[in-house]
Amino acid sequence: MEFGPHLMLASLEGAVISAILVLTAMGLSIVFGVMRIVNVAHGEFFMLGAVLAWYITTFLGGHPALGFGVALIVAPLLVGCSAAFADRAILKRINYDPDRTIVATIGMLYIIQQTTLMTFGPEARPVEAPFNHRLSLPWFEFGENGFVMTWPWGLSTTSYKLFVIIAALTVLIGLWLFLTRTKIGLIMRATQQDSEMAQAFGVPVGKVYSWVFGLGAGLAALGAVLVVPIQQAHYLMGHDPLLLAFIVVIIGGLGSLPGTVIAALLIGMSDGIISVFFSPTLAKIIATFLVAMVLVFRPQGLLGKTVP
Repeated sequence: MEFGPHLMLASLEGAVISAILVLTAMGLSIVFGVMRIVNVAHGEFFMLGAVLAWYITTFLGGHPALGFGVALIVAPLLVGCSAAFADRAILKRINYDPDRTIVATIGMLYIIQQTTLMTFGPEARPVEAPFNHRLSLPWFEFGENGFVMTWPWGLSTTSYKLFVIIAALTVLIGLWLFLTRTKIGLIMRATQQDSEMAQAFGVPVGKVYSWVFGLGAGLAALGAVLVVPIQQAHYLMGHDPLLLAFIVVIIGGLGSLPGTVIAALLIGMSDGIISVFFSPTLAKIIATFLVAMVLVFRPQGLLGKTVP
């Protein structure tokens, strides 16, 4: 296969990584933007979404689309409600102190991880995709008569991978409409701007924090449900998404949603392309190097603001 078609396939893989990464990182960014806390357990909420998807699809059986469709709705809701309960039971009691919150979420990380190990087991388990048809992709060659569309290279991908990209884009649009066009979104943005002033105007800041923490965890779980037919569910699968989500949030700017989207596309595409042509390890090294450069030359990130 020549370089051009190979690059196209690598770009498609990068687009899938970006789609999952933007959902995971968006949840982390929303939590920090509104609550000003770092959720170290974010990757475990991601893992929990994948494990619940396996449980749901296995329990329902039948056609894969049935179980997957239910898991796509139920798993993020369960994870989001669990995170909201953890916020009320733990984080609220320590008054969202930044230092103690990090320790508390590390505790959540180990509780979720070890509970999953005891109940789910150490094995990686697959979830069957609801559909997985092979789709041929065109390639454009420049000839004597200009650009000609051909299929000479055997380029193909699966319909499910395209679905993941479209689903992530749809969720992002829905999230943007939710934050900018609804009363709850307005309350969340007001709390982000000035929580004390919002509370003075009667906004239940404590409840908003629980909603936000649950929303962030639910977005991570949604990304996991989408990716689990491609990657098997495993109790340690939250490590890499957490690392990449932190990288994306730092590069994009803490609490900046547009910056998170841009950084997720940058990291996801580069990770996919570099992993195909070189190695996944090199992709992680380059991503870490980008974080170092951003911290040195633009500590607030690409579109972030200085946190007071």
